Amino acid sequence: MNKQTIAVGADHAGFEYKEAIVAMLTAQGFNVQDKGTYSADSTDYPDFAHPVAEAVESGVAQLGVLICGSGNGVAMTANKHQGIRCALCWQEALATLARQHNNANIIALPARFVSLELALQMVRIFITTDFEGGRHARRVGKIACAA
Repeated sequence: MNKQTIAVGADHAGFEYKEAIVAMLTAQGFNVQDKGTYSADSTDYPDFAHPVAEAVESGVAQLGVLICGSGNGVAMTANKHQGIRCALCWQEALATLARQHNNANIIALPARFVSLELALQMVRIFITTDFEGGRHARRVGKIACAA
């Protein structure tokens, strides 16, 4: 059983994908914190992006997954948190590089622009890819605005 905790959240546009991602992660033995939404009714993406970012930033969750229509709204919201490096991904290679080179701790997915199958694959890649460190660690260390 995997003991890693992953926080997941979505607005109405990402609800279907969130449900599938939560089911996949749970089946793989991850501890999943489902931060909502819990239906396809219209919602505001910051209401779900902030709780996911807070869970990751505080260390309660090791990684996060956010989904909205374009992925932009949840990524922008999550990246307002100082300890978050949220990467908007729409290809497998981007999910890989987000972890390897940028040490991203949240992936943002655009539900209206990628298939569910691709979204699930990007999450699998994101949660199993390690940060390479080395020269990338120096660069990642320069991202934050405050020490």
